[in-house]
Amino acid sequence: MTTLTKKGFKTALAAMVAGILPASAHAATLAPNDYVGISFWLISMALIAATAFFFIETTRVEGKWKTSLTVSGLVTLVAAVHYFYMRDVWVSTGESPTVYRYIDWLITVPLLMVEFYLILRAITNVSQGIFWRLMIGTVVMLVGGYAGEIGYISATLGFIIGMLGWAYILYEIFAGEASKVAADEAPASVQSAFSTMRWIVTIGWAIYPLGYFMGYMNGAVSDEALNIIYNFADVWNKIAFGVIIWNVAVTESESK
Repeated sequence: MTTLTKKGFKTALAAMVAGILPASAHAATLAPNDYVGISFWLISMALIAATAFFFIETTRVEGKWKTSLTVSGLVTLVAAVHYFYMRDVWVSTGESPTVYRYIDWLITVPLLMVEFYLILRAITNVSQGIFWRLMIGTVVMLVGGYAGEIGYISATLGFIIGMLGWAYILYEIFAGEASKVAADEAPASVQSAFSTMRWIVTIGWAIYPLGYFMGYMNGAVSDEALNIIYNFADVWNKIAFGVIIWNVAVTESESK
């Protein structure tokens, strides 16, 4: 492992420890039947493990793939720190940590969208328009959802705005410029990764609006169920997404 990589890994580890300590110092005891709190604990540990894995694996891939793999590590690192705090909010108060969750999403979801741009840039020249269109869709989706959840606008209007942002993202990765570049210029391994990533954005991300609809518009889902749904969706949509990036990076690097 290079000196720079060691420093980066130590910095990341220190950040995770710093995130754990302040929150845990004031945490209530986790009850053995608090399945929501347990899910927060399990996922925070899984995110730490994923972060360490992605950062260490940057030493294994070619230079052009290091940024993509580092971003995957940053996604899980940011999510892990927020999960430490979300965990303690839930265990201490029994209330949904909506603010922390959306702060996490406002950082990690744009980073996930950047991954589409980065894996294409690793194999060909791509326009910055792809990057900005994905960012716009992401911001619209998240701002609409947050405004609806906290009651700044009606839950229905927030849902509609969020769905429009999501639809804009799906259009770009299925029929827009990003999709065309992947189909025309990417090698088979990158095409496969791109395809799997966009299906995660389609199917995996569908869990969030479904939970929103059932929890805030339909009232059929409790806060406990909604948080468990969101938590396990985050595992799939953050860790699995990063594993796909890791797989294509390693495959392309070792094929040289």
